[in-house]
Amino acid sequence: MATATNVEATATSTIEWLSAPSTNIVVPVYQRQYRWDIGGCERLLSDIRAVAAEDAAHRHFIGSILSAEDASSDGADLILIDGQQRVTTLMLLVAALHHSVRETDPAMAAELERVLVRADDPTRTKLRPHHAWADLYDSVVLDRRDEADRESRFDDNYAFFRSQVHADEAPRIWEGLKKLEHVSITLGAAANAQQIFESLNSTGEPLRDHELIHNYILMGLSHGEQLEIEEQYWLPIERLTGETIGAFWRHFLVMTTGREVDVAGERGVYSAFRATFPRFDVERLRADAGIWREYAEIYGILLDPSLESDAGIRRQLGFVNTFGRAAYPLVMSAYHDHARGVISRDELIRTMEWVQALLLRRTVVGLPTDRLIARLCRARAEGNDSLMRAIARITPSDERVSAVLKYSELPYASYVLSRLLDVDDTSGYDVEHIVPAAPGDAWSGDGTRPWSEYSEDEQNSHRALAPTLGNLTLLEQRLTERVFGASFPEKRDDAYARSAVAGTRALAELASWGTAAIADRTVRLTEAFVRIWARPDLPEIDDDGLTPILDAVRRRGWPAGWEREFDYVEYRGEHWEVKDVRYLFNRVFRRAWTDDRPAALAYSAAHGGPLYDEMAWKGHWDDFGGIHIYMGWDSNYMMGAVQGVLEESGIAAEVFVKYSYIGNVM
Repeated sequence: MATATNVEATATSTIEWLSAPSTNIVVPVYQRQYRWDIGGCERLLSDIRAVAAEDAAHRHFIGSILSAEDASSDGADLILIDGQQRVTTLMLLVAALHHSVRETDPAMAAELERVLVRADDPTRTKLRPHHAWADLYDSVVLDRRDEADRESRFDDNYAFFRSQVHADEAPRIWEGLKKLEHVSITLGAAANAQQIFESLNSTGEPLRDHELIHNYILMGLSHGEQLEIEEQYWLPIERLTGETIGAFWRHFLVMTTGREVDVAGERGVYSAFRATFPRFDVERLRADAGIWREYAEIYGILLDPSLESDAGIRRQLGFVNTFGRAAYPLVMSAYHDHARGVISRDELIRTMEWVQALLLRRTVVGLPTDRLIARLCRARAEGNDSLMRAIARITPSDERVSAVLKYSELPYASYVLSRLLDVDDTSGYDVEHIVPAAPGDAWSGDGTRPWSEYSEDEQNSHRALAPTLGNLTLLEQRLTERVFGASFPEKRDDAYARSAVAGTRALAELASWGTAAIADRTVRLTEAFVRIWARPDLPEIDDDGLTPILDAVRRRGWPAGWEREFDYVEYRGEHWEVKDVRYLFNRVFRRAWTDDRPAALAYSAAHGGPLYDEMAWKGHWDDFGGIHIYMGWDSNYMMGAVQGVLEESGIAAEVFVKYSYIGNVM
């Protein structure tokens, strides 16, 4: 019979384990904050009540609790690796019971107290949380709270238990608690705590990616080193990024790797972090963490541009935020280089202008704007000229944008109009539809003929042009309210003529307003539009929606429609009629075996396949002439292998896929 030497697992009574004089528990600094909500407490209490109602033989299993002895502690405390949420909640319930019976049932109170406080020092709790909130926890469990108005999960959950369990029910709840069992897992010195921790957290409600990253970088350090990294680096990163810390890590990794980082399934951000930052010693960690903190400071400025001291840069950061946070990886990279003096202020602003032009123009013409920034980060790593070419290639032309602006709804109208009409702060302005989106019967473009007398075709053409560039302007809110629903002559005299916006005042010079006037104004504003949101002045352009192979989607399994995922593949200028990833996988490796055999072999050796000297197991194989390739992989593996071998050959930037309609909706 095999014996485990590094892991000891024992089924035990949870209350007996907690009550033992030797059970003193420390929550390490890499653990997430306590966050069980009332719903979780309610379910726990319901389970305890249920088992309390059963006979003496019944028990309720609460899972496993993973700990390791703290070799640096004189008292041999237990470091709680997994189980903090459950143990903390149980302690709050026991505290609620203790406080409810201490005056009426001294014997039960003494039993409960053995769970809560250390045998060697009754003034200290047996569970010592993260130092940042240890005093708060102690104040609840030891009933030392003052009357200060505060909010915490400790207070909330303790209050819930106190409200639910009255003194007369306390003996029943205590009996239920004593029927709880768990598997106590204690690690030896050679056990891989990180691997075991990840395995135990692979089901149920998972840790969030940034919590796994936090755990990963601190686990394995001494307690003193953990405190240092936590206080000097991690806590500042948390403070700077706040609730967006998860997005920060994803954007940082997109910037660093130049690859898309999927957020759905299999802990994508955490996996990318581990691949980018393998295990390191504390000196390497300090160096890396210093860089993380620098980028967190930049991220905080991107989130709140008012923190930027340079007015021109501050203005551009505000513009970038119009489009959300998708461009943050590229902007972070450029901002960091500017802060270090690597690039000029003008180059930073030019980069942000290019990004705005790219995103706005693609939105105008109806092209997707997702999965673009990673490729631009890759290009920027090769220099400004490479970035300019990459942006130019995927930014629609002046001609295409001009044609669409005539008849399509204007996206980001307030932002676009503010720049076209030179309005710095739009907070006091409305986007004014000169022809209303839904004109009333009395509305008139010339003050003579009402809307009810317009022909059906005239009405339809006016409605179609209502949300377009030529029919929109900015108007002070006080003036908008004055002329809401009014005809054009009334708006012209009572509002437009009084506006502080020059482009809006110019409307007061017109005698009437209709489709011809809209078309004329669209032409003039479009000239300014393509000048303000200018694409890099290069002939390179791709209006066919090609996706670089490194940005191709790696799909799980074989989703419906995978056989028609692509229209075609552009391989170094060659047009391949390739419809699915299986055929692409075979053809790319066959070509690599012919054109760059060392790269094909190097990739396969580093990844344990997919090329083999012989068919080592049953399945679907192909023969390239002297080498065998296994074809029984799933879609995710095959796309990853295609990307990897092309990178190994140094030609990934020359390969593109064109997604079919099916591929775009998969």
